[in-house]
Amino acid sequence: MDSAANIERTGPLKGMRVIELAHIMAGPVCGLMLADMGADVIKVEKTGTGDDSRRFLPPEMEGESAAYMMMNRNKRGVALDLKSEEGRAVLLRLLKDADVVIENYRHDTMQRLGLDYDSLKQMNPGLIYCEISGFGRTGPYRERGGFDLIAQGMSGLMSVTGESPGRAPVKVGPPVTDITAGILGAMGVSAAYASKLQTGVGQRVDTSLFEAGITHTFWQSAITFATGEPPEPMGSAHPLNAPYQSIATSDGWVNVGAANQANWLRMLDVIDAPQMAEDQRFVTNQDRLANRVELVGELEIVFTTKSTQTWVRLLNDAGIPAGPILDIAQMHEDPQTQAREMVTEVEHPRVGRMKTLGAPVKFHGTPGGVKCSAPLLGQHTIEVLSELGYSATDISRLISEGAVGHTLTDTDYSPSASNSSQRT
Repeated sequence: MDSAANIERTGPLKGMRVIELAHIMAGPVCGLMLADMGADVIKVEKTGTGDDSRRFLPPEMEGESAAYMMMNRNKRGVALDLKSEEGRAVLLRLLKDADVVIENYRHDTMQRLGLDYDSLKQMNPGLIYCEISGFGRTGPYRERGGFDLIAQGMSGLMSVTGESPGRAPVKVGPPVTDITAGILGAMGVSAAYASKLQTGVGQRVDTSLFEAGITHTFWQSAITFATGEPPEPMGSAHPLNAPYQSIATSDGWVNVGAANQANWLRMLDVIDAPQMAEDQRFVTNQDRLANRVELVGELEIVFTTKSTQTWVRLLNDAGIPAGPILDIAQMHEDPQTQAREMVTEVEHPRVGRMKTLGAPVKFHGTPGGVKCSAPLLGQHTIEVLSELGYSATDISRLISEGAVGHTLTDTDYSPSASNSSQRT
């Protein structure tokens, strides 16, 4: 894998030019997903400090934020001072022929900069304008800032996450509304791009952390619509199926998915507990849901006689979904993770060879994937300005005036480089 300056982009979105005016997570996740699918994503950061996630320290590697590097692979990096006329002019030149712009700033930021959709579509009618915010661009909360913790609470996720009712609120460990909002944004952009290829016309794509959280409540919302009663936290258990949860073993826990009647009966054969099939408390799924505490108690009498690894092997051999609870390091080393290339390596200009997560969608006809590491602040400024037609003299002047920033590496272009760089 090589630097973004030299990679050959592949994937179903090859040819799409994306300008990422986003920071920290939801917007960068959107850009990351598009870049993994072959889009040329140019990340525009503020001069001097860059994306706020560059200061998410520790941990760091050779002075570079591990968090920033995770979120910004496969992208090219440009640093601009958008408070200067020259810096803003560079951005407008980038946007003139772009297919997509991604932004996740507060509701009035882009409008104050004259970079709102209504302004930009006059210059570029084909522009797809992806807005990812805390609560969306309409509604009574449209002006509120957005954070994953707040969105998890207000979307209902925290009301159903945790061990049991009456205990302290628990959020889902990863920032699921940030990540999901980015994925929803990438899905929306891809759909809008398909429409643009037919019509030549772009459009706004608007999603939010709040809606991303709500999207995860399909089962719980269905229950509430049907019964009028909102579900409560159930630990690892499922609100509609049993047994479908973690069960204690002799050395830990095993997740068991005996979620239908066939799997339930098959599991009883595996654990040699045929009497439970005739127990009136457990005959149907409805019975098992009503008597879940007793069900788990009976199962743990059996499951605690063998190790997690043994039960995983026995259950899977019988066709019953089961698995261990891995920590993150164990997940990285799991043979299925490795086989699916969900841990891969890239070359970083400062860190050297480093690990990162792989692309979660595999295209067998137009393969994309992870091609390069996250950029240093302004690493590709000179390269991109050269592609826009700026002369070496103009680039040197913009750098000296502070309108743009750059970081040189061994593979970077210099101001005296040729202006013949081609869009990839």
